[in-house]
Amino acid sequence: MCGRFTLTAEKDEIAERYHLEMDLIGYEKRYNIAPSQQILAIIHDGSKHRAGYLKWGLVPPWAKDPAIGHKLINARGETITEKPSFKQSFKKKRCLIVANGFYEWKRDGKAKIPMYITFKDNRLFAFAGLWETFQTPGDKPLHTCTVITTEPNELVQDVHDRMPVILQKHQEELWLDRTMEDELSLQKLIRPFAADDMISYQVSSLVNSPINEGVQL
Repeated sequence: MCGRFTLTAEKDEIAERYHLEMDLIGYEKRYNIAPSQQILAIIHDGSKHRAGYLKWGLVPPWAKDPAIGHKLINARGETITEKPSFKQSFKKKRCLIVANGFYEWKRDGKAKIPMYITFKDNRLFAFAGLWETFQTPGDKPLHTCTVITTEPNELVQDVHDRMPVILQKHQEELWLDRTMEDELSLQKLIRPFAADDMISYQVSSLVNSPINEGVQL
């Protein structure tokens, strides 16, 4: 599962890294991004990258109640082509969800210890995500997303039995390519990222509550 993450880079760094030709209006550094919140994502519109905010928790277009999004914050990579909630967006609506670290909770008896997992060089990276648009009764579209997960690498498995799919930089363009619909090629990207360049360490229990925010986490 991936239920919390961070994005603390400067917006100029994000724009340069992902070749954005737009100002990230409203961008703020975040140390405790949680489900149901608006999160920064990138799509390709056919000619260039576009960045915008999507509500975390995917709501399929056919949903009867948008509350289903609370249950769809993650999509298991192993079954993504089988689940009605994800199989169409997997073909047509893939996105990058920008981050520079994520949290998981390690069990120690009855206690859960919050751990922060990131890269040793604190690089920006992207989770493989899916997005959808749900038409609300008031005709105001609701744009939502989910983070794809996979089995853990050697580092994360000591903390949790799942991890978000982190794309390698050279894979990002293929993931965003709207003309790519070959499931086998796309599924090859759904793999645990190698652990060599990653680190994990314990952080403040303040992160347990999504109300808390700031560098002290």
